[in-house]
Amino acid sequence: MIKKPVKIQLSEGLDARPIALLVQEASQYSSSVYIEVDQKQVNAKSIMGMMSLTLMPGEEITVVANGIDEKEAAAGIERFLVNVKNR
Repeated sequence: MIKKPVKIQLSEGLDARPIALLVQEASQYSSSVYIEVDQKQVNAKSIMGMMSLTLMPGEEITVVANGIDEKEAAAGIERFLVNVKNR
């Protein structure tokens, strides 16, 4: 299992379009992928779960990946959250 802290680097936070793209990114991996904020953990492959989070610019989250490709999954989600403004 990998737990990786990531800082959201968006000017407007995560709204519907970036969340949909994040779910697509997470769904590419066999591993379980979760986003933790405070005491809440949400499946990053669930559009409804991700929409329930209010992720703001500069907010610290934790990406949790567990499975056969957990390193790639954690790195892919981090890369997405850091570069989402370019998508």
